[in-house]
Amino acid sequence: MEHTLAALRAGDLAGARALNLSGADLSEVPPEIFGLSETLEVLDIGATRISALPAEFSRLKKLKVLFASGAPFRRLPEVLGDCPALSQVGFRGCGIEAVPAEALPPALRWLTLTDNRIETLPPGLGERPLLQKVMLAGNRLDALPDSLAGAKSLELLRVAANRLPALPGWLAELPALAWLAWAGNPFDTAVTEALVPPVAWRDLALGKALGRGASGDVFEVSWKDRPAALKLFRGTMTSDGLPEREMAACLAAGEHPNLTGALGRVVGHPDGAEGLLMPLLPDGWRVLAGPPSAQSC
Repeated sequence: MEHTLAALRAGDLAGARALNLSGADLSEVPPEIFGLSETLEVLDIGATRISALPAEFSRLKKLKVLFASGAPFRRLPEVLGDCPALSQVGFRGCGIEAVPAEALPPALRWLTLTDNRIETLPPGLGERPLLQKVMLAGNRLDALPDSLAGAKSLELLRVAANRLPALPGWLAELPALAWLAWAGNPFDTAVTEALVPPVAWRDLALGKALGRGASGDVFEVSWKDRPAALKLFRGTMTSDGLPEREMAACLAAGEHPNLTGALGRVVGHPDGAEGLLMPLLPDGWRVLAGPPSAQSC
């Protein structure tokens, strides 16, 4: 990223539509970015030391996607609400405590605030007509804004590992809602550990990487002289909440022709990582869908 930063400062990125400064040694937004105000659509300033955005950030009139995950923001910047084209906002694991109403862009479609310290959300969140995805797992929410009852385009809502005493009844009335994750809230008391023996890490022979998702990496492994797949979770909080809840649900689901199933929870990883052992899918199977993009949301 330092090479990209150097090129930006040298004026070598004129006309750029995307700029990835993730991990760069930055404590503030480089002013040279505003030289891209007529073209820049995607900006990543994650894993930097940037903790605030300047007022002139709204000059980025064409900016559609902003990632700032891992940067030490304590509040969602109000200036985002002045960015007319901004539709995808990602501030995961920043330590955010406050989400001002002014920070919600008018064209907001995709809001990622996973793994922060947010206790309340602005009442007008559901008034963004294009809103499709809201990811809030791992916060301190004890209620959701009633305005979300009118979010007719909302397709995905992740509120796992919060402090919700119950789910609001209006969730069942949302016409487009297809994905809801809520495990790990106080009302979630029904999950029990399946009677499946744990799998020792020492009994696995790690093979090639098979894929990478939002919450973990999947590898081919050999276990008891048979091929299998291993999902290793990254960190203690995923997009859908706590790894242990996801694993418990997979193990409790048991066998079904439309589920991949699970073979056991992996214990004893040398770095303490959580892992789930699963059957290896046949080679002839094909991927039905790709990862989401800025266009598909």
